[in-house]
Amino acid sequence: MSPSAGVDIARAFADHKTRIVVQTTSAAEPETTALVAMLAETAQEVAVFDAPLGTAAEARRLAQTASGTFGGLDAAINIATVNTAELAGLGSIEDIEAFAARKLGPLLEATRIVSNRMRVMMSEGLILNIVMLNGPVSSGTSLIAGYLRSALAAMTKLEAESAAPHGIRVNAIGPRASLPGERPAVALASEPEMAAVALYLASKRARKLSGHMFDAEGALTSCD
Repeated sequence: MSPSAGVDIARAFADHKTRIVVQTTSAAEPETTALVAMLAETAQEVAVFDAPLGTAAEARRLAQTASGTFGGLDAAINIATVNTAELAGLGSIEDIEAFAARKLGPLLEATRIVSNRMRVMMSEGLILNIVMLNGPVSSGTSLIAGYLRSALAAMTKLEAESAAPHGIRVNAIGPRASLPGERPAVALASEPEMAAVALYLASKRARKLSGHMFDAEGALTSCD
């Protein structure tokens, strides 16, 4: 979580009196301190981990520590942010593939670690991976965002199939790409809308919903 990503999602779960594990790299900043204090007012309990999450190895350490804090996890929401300025400098398919691997690698590692912990603890939980796209979108960056979305969809489908025998659900939210001439998708759905989706997916009503991806407007599409 940071002041610019994950706040509304964390707050929605806090308002439901849950126990929350928050990962941030800005815990010492006054704005983040205030946000954590806000969560603590309504959550049953809040644990904060001030650690980076830029590589798969770092994601593994965080997921192991976080899942052990409360003896397991019922829901894990992993967020990766992408600034469109990062996409503008990608000139070849190799560059795009490497960039997607860097962004999705930590999400994939966290998904597998948390899924394994849920399986061991016999918890039929939810894992939701979110890729947030920030900044203006051109036709070129939109196509790259579409590649990211496709890679996230493929990852979601495979991980959902692997986790399904254990009652664990894996879903995702990713950037929708708009082709030239179409109404542009500047960003994902607003974070309050993402929070509503996350709460629904974590509920018993969505127990059979897995392997799916929500687009920028929240429409549900299969990853097939």
